[in-house]
Amino acid sequence: MSPLPQPLRSFAGLTGDATYLWPRWLVLRAIGLVYVVVFAGLIHEAPALVGPAGLAPLSGFFAQLHQALPQPVAAFLYAPSLYWLGSGATAIALVSWSGLLAALALVFNLWPRLALGICWVALLSFVTTWQVFSASQVDQLMLEVALLAIPFAPGGLRPGLGALAAPRPLTLFLLRWLLFRIMLENGLIKLLVGDPRWFNLTALDALYETAPFPTFLGFIDHQLPHAWHVVELGLTFIAELVAPLLAVFAGRRGRWFAFAVWTIFQAGIHLTNNFGWLNTASLALGLLLLDDQMLTAAAAKLRLRAVAARCTALAATSAVAPLTGWRRPALACALWTHCAISTFVGVHVLVNASSDTPAPLPAPFRQIAQFHSANAYTLFGALLPARTIVEFEGTADGGTTWHPYRYRFQPTREDQISPFFAPWYARFEATLQSLGNSPDSAPVFRGIAAHLLARTPSVVALFAADPFPDRPARIIRTRTYRYTFTDWKTYRATGRFWTKTYESDYLPLTYLDASGRPVEAQSAFDELRALATHGHRDSQAQLGQAYAYGEGVARDPAAAVTWFQLAAAQGDAASQFFLGLSYAKGTGIAQNHAEAARHYRDAALQGNVPAQTNLGFAYARGEGVARDDIEALAWFSLAARSGRPEATRVRDSFAARASIEVAIAARTRTEALAADVARRAASPPALRP
Repeated sequence: MSPLPQPLRSFAGLTGDATYLWPRWLVLRAIGLVYVVVFAGLIHEAPALVGPAGLAPLSGFFAQLHQALPQPVAAFLYAPSLYWLGSGATAIALVSWSGLLAALALVFNLWPRLALGICWVALLSFVTTWQVFSASQVDQLMLEVALLAIPFAPGGLRPGLGALAAPRPLTLFLLRWLLFRIMLENGLIKLLVGDPRWFNLTALDALYETAPFPTFLGFIDHQLPHAWHVVELGLTFIAELVAPLLAVFAGRRGRWFAFAVWTIFQAGIHLTNNFGWLNTASLALGLLLLDDQMLTAAAAKLRLRAVAARCTALAATSAVAPLTGWRRPALACALWTHCAISTFVGVHVLVNASSDTPAPLPAPFRQIAQFHSANAYTLFGALLPARTIVEFEGTADGGTTWHPYRYRFQPTREDQISPFFAPWYARFEATLQSLGNSPDSAPVFRGIAAHLLARTPSVVALFAADPFPDRPARIIRTRTYRYTFTDWKTYRATGRFWTKTYESDYLPLTYLDASGRPVEAQSAFDELRALATHGHRDSQAQLGQAYAYGEGVARDPAAAVTWFQLAAAQGDAASQFFLGLSYAKGTGIAQNHAEAARHYRDAALQGNVPAQTNLGFAYARGEGVARDDIEALAWFSLAARSGRPEATRVRDSFAARASIEVAIAARTRTEALAADVARRAASPPALRP
């Protein structure tokens, strides 16, 4: 008699009163469908992410790895991958398409063990080499599922339901053990990591707002009362702490309860958030809690007599194919080794969850961890404090107008909410969302900015649209915005889901230098020069003043004149004045009073008071223009209307020396000039494109 209690024997599939043909058939089909989505996504995004012209080319990864680990065996064990045989576009496509075809074969129940093996090898090749784009637990889950499902699946090319190759109890137990760990570890991490919102019952008040891709139903759920969120929190802990224990220790009734709660829990997450295939795979694994007899009983209660009879007949013919020779102990050794490793990894992560400096895995486990097939599952132990999104914006006119590169799934407008797209995994955007919440800036953002300037087609295609279809962007800025949900009343009135607030610049500007090469500004002065170089009028004016007065840079009157000329040509009044001043004094350019007067006039007609005053002096002295006291007094009078004391003093001093005739004529001329200034103010000069 086995020393294990009956419930544990039942959970391990050792009681002999249960068969698992239909649960296995359903689970394997679901795994195949998830892998179809996995490889379809890799085919879609691979060229932009790791292709030869992508953000993190595989060739660069292997070159760095060769330098760090020159010994081939050590390098391969660090990154076990088919891409060692080739890392170009053809190799990437071959591995991805091979995985997709294997996934389709699994869906149609063709050679399921081989199909699972190909899926595992192909996904492993990606996970170990695609760097920041393969750091998610969604990939690790599918690797572990595929590996454990290989011995669980029936053998042969077309096994059908596999009645003559029923699953061995050990293979069933380890897949159920995986499901148990997924459920329990995610619950324990919430208690161990110490996020206070799990303890003060406010976690679900914030979760939907800070989750990666909340849906419209997530927005609605966020609006519900706090009491409802407490109920949701209770369901979370029932699904992740109570249900797995009942599944193990309460027999079939406990497994029915766990299956029902787990299904409701995962379906709710699916409807309110988009976590890729994570919840789809979790729903599929929940079917492992059932057996043919449970399904037969359920069909009978639903009066599906034909289905019940079919299940009963097939279960009666179920048999476990014998293993001979060395294969049986080898399989048992491999599976129990995996069980021990995965259990140790889970315990290690949970024990170190609250530590600021967690202890690393022992050396043998670190090597095994490179295969990403024995994992800990610890999602949402700590919640994000707020929802922040790093966005890319480009300009083709030196910063006068900025246009955003909008994401496909991540909201970048206040009236935008993520669509329902799970089980599709928006890998590119999910990666940026995760990295954007890290304390340090991630290098991948710099690479994206450079590729946007270079207009790399595959990278630009990752975004919803190219905001520069006709004229390429010359400067890219990356900015962090905070998003908070509006309330229901605001949404009904305005259609806005979010309140969007600028927080900070995530990176300095990236711009094209004189040779057309993307470079990053190293200082505020670099940013100013970049904007000015690409035609931003205000930056040109600021740069001119910086060179004129030696502010943050060595004084250079000639350079100041150059920048003033560019800004003045775009109608900047201050630059027109400074350019007039440079001509009048012969600073940085040959003295020319006529040019000085011309630029003074351009600025004066835009209401620039110093230019109006200096133009008045030019007429009073006959410098660059014919001497004209009426015109001089008119400009002095116009400047005095600004209320500036110095302008008033100049007018009063000149008026005191002028004749009555000059004063009378100047009043009329002043009104004409004021009207001209007002007209120009109503229709300012257009900026140079």
